[in-house]
Amino acid sequence: MNTMRRNPEGIAEAIRKAHTVALVSHVNPDGDTIGGVLAMRLILEKLHKEVTLFCDGKVPDSISILPGAELFRVPEGTEGPFDLLLSIDVSDENRMGRSAALKKNSRTTAQIDHHDTNPLFMDINSVDGTAPAVCLLIREQMKVLGVPLNRDIAACLYTGLSTDTGNFAYASTTKECFEVMSELMDTGFDLSEMNRILFRVKPRAQIRLLGRALDSLQFRGNGKIAVMTLTRKDFEECGALSEHADTIVNYGLDTIGTEMCMLAREAAEGTVKFSLRAKEPMCVNDIALFFGGGGHPQASGITMAGPLDEAAAKVLAEMEKKMEA
Repeated sequence: MNTMRRNPEGIAEAIRKAHTVALVSHVNPDGDTIGGVLAMRLILEKLHKEVTLFCDGKVPDSISILPGAELFRVPEGTEGPFDLLLSIDVSDENRMGRSAALKKNSRTTAQIDHHDTNPLFMDINSVDGTAPAVCLLIREQMKVLGVPLNRDIAACLYTGLSTDTGNFAYASTTKECFEVMSELMDTGFDLSEMNRILFRVKPRAQIRLLGRALDSLQFRGNGKIAVMTLTRKDFEECGALSEHADTIVNYGLDTIGTEMCMLAREAAEGTVKFSLRAKEPMCVNDIALFFGGGGHPQASGITMAGPLDEAAAKVLAEMEKKMEA
């Protein structure tokens, strides 16, 4: 594993030298990558940079209310040239999706990330695998750049910080999270409304999909592993989107007695997507890495070839093996 460290000064130097900047989120975007990119857009525009946003995937409806969310473009790979390509919350090059093609059209590449599996794949890397959310690093970055907080930036940073810490409930939550939250609240952004949209309001299709997932719930490994599956038919009959499954895995982990959980769902072109979760001291990122995925110790993901039952059996076998060790 490469040595990882925050490097806001290196990122700041690259930003100061650049005029055109491409900001990139990861595929299957969540609140931290979208919130981080949108906050960085506002920061860079304060510095009079020309900014273009790229996301290989749909911005989830729950975070599409953030300022600038409509500006994301699906990359074709021919855009550019750019003085700087800056990825936010992207754990490896594969997680850039089609945005990876933009690297060849960029004079300098850089990243800000918080995954401890990150292989440091850019020219300039500011990576802290112990940080609970990339938006903490964005807050630090804007201080180095000398850009003050405002309500819009605060809303973006809150989105990333709250969603990646489970609304400040995960074990990864640190004192720094609350110090930054204090600064964000000083801007007067609507915390109550943002919290309601991010964590309380759910479309009917998502509730129906949750019912399907709970119907599939099984317990393995002497009840310590919760397993759920969703088929394409489940999504179609519920009228649900891929993003509606993003938090369902947590219901398995919230069950008394479980230490690890898995949600396996059929995705496009015969692939299966896995969401893995664990309670400390158990971890799942090593299992994810074994199958070509990655993430955090207690929250990781995998995409692998199907069919669903065979792929799920392979991942479950590794989880059971680890539970027995």
